Amino acid sequence: MESANKEVSLFRSGSVLPFVLITSLFFVWGLANNMTDTLLAAFKRIMSMSDFQTSWIQIAFYGAYFCLALPAAILIKRYTYKTGILVGLGLFILGSLLFYPASLTMSYGFFLLALYILAGGLSILETAANPYIIALGPEESGTRRLNLAQSFNPIGSISGVLLSKVFILSQLKQLSAEERATMDPDKLAAVQLDELEAVMAPYVGVALCMVVLWILVKVTKMPKASDTDSRLDLLPTFRRLAKRPHYVWAVVAQFFYVGAQIGVWSFSIRYVMQELKLNEEAASNYYIYSLVLFMVCRFVFTALMKYILPRTLLLVTAAAAITLTLVVIYGSGLVGVYALIGISGCMSLMFPTIYGMGLESLGDDTKIGGAGLIMAILGGAVLTSVQGYFSDLTQEISVAFYVPLACFMVVALYALGAGRFESARQRAKDDDTTKTPVYSILQNS
Repeated sequence: MESANKEVSLFRSGSVLPFVLITSLFFVWGLANNMTDTLLAAFKRIMSMSDFQTSWIQIAFYGAYFCLALPAAILIKRYTYKTGILVGLGLFILGSLLFYPASLTMSYGFFLLALYILAGGLSILETAANPYIIALGPEESGTRRLNLAQSFNPIGSISGVLLSKVFILSQLKQLSAEERATMDPDKLAAVQLDELEAVMAPYVGVALCMVVLWILVKVTKMPKASDTDSRLDLLPTFRRLAKRPHYVWAVVAQFFYVGAQIGVWSFSIRYVMQELKLNEEAASNYYIYSLVLFMVCRFVFTALMKYILPRTLLLVTAAAAITLTLVVIYGSGLVGVYALIGISGCMSLMFPTIYGMGLESLGDDTKIGGAGLIMAILGGAVLTSVQGYFSDLTQEISVAFYVPLACFMVVALYALGAGRFESARQRAKDDDTTKTPVYSILQNS
């Protein structure tokens, strides 16, 4: 098996403290992402919605990622990564606070608007934080460094699920859609108002905590990244990126990976409810187990990257995810549930590894290139809605897992071709004399 370079340092001198601060942001969007996942089960019960209707939560959330990523890249290219982080946190706070009026109006559309603004802030945060982490040290260790930072993302994810379990799912009335349909309209409205207030409370609480983080980022001095060429020549940048096969196929792989991740996690609670005959609160325990495994495996894979090439690990985990997804589809009961949990362990490696491999040797195009990889998160909206459609059509959650199965196959194909992409990347790097290594653009402010 191929081994990675053991001698390359993980950090540049003086970059550890900024790394710690920026890594805290990975906790933030892990928290928000997984609070959002539980909203599908919550709104399905509160408003007696179909799986396709609740998938609009993911469409709003991940659609915002797509729409805001490129403007975020332009913002941080024109100003600084720190500016992007402050703007992103500000939008996240605003969107979270809008859950309060949304709960009072009892409007699903208002909740979707709040989610869109919140997710727009997260899109800006990810567009700024991911490439900045890569820039905080040698390019050769960039993927490993990003995996380390991303290892703290599932801690936020677990916190998000716990918040949702305690403050949202546990507060839902155990009334079926049929029982709600026969209730007196005024009584039903009162029940729904109580439940929507439970949905609102944790988001507003998180927003208040994020105000403290915003202030901390504002007053902290961090290394400033400046491009050798700060002009916003987007079309030439797009042309250069289009000629980088390792980047183009990373965007494709990321689109399908995020579709798989969001699809697996969004339907986890429903799958467990169906297979083990549990309610939302009890089923969410298995979702938490998935996230714990996701967190542990991310630390394990980060350590393994010191000895094994990222593309090799990516291929192994993609193959394992394909196998486990087949068990979810054709298995049943605890066997299917355990396979579902195991998929999360495989997924832990994928996002930061695809992201890091895609950004290698982009130099001045790193910020715009990073935006493309964040825009690929749109896969979470598109493919989850497809999964919801199949679930409604067949009335079988397990059948819907054919969608993430196909997605993992795309990731496996990308990993298989990564060696060839790297050869092409190296040739492009040798031919392009205008580029500088990502880490060399850092200078102390």
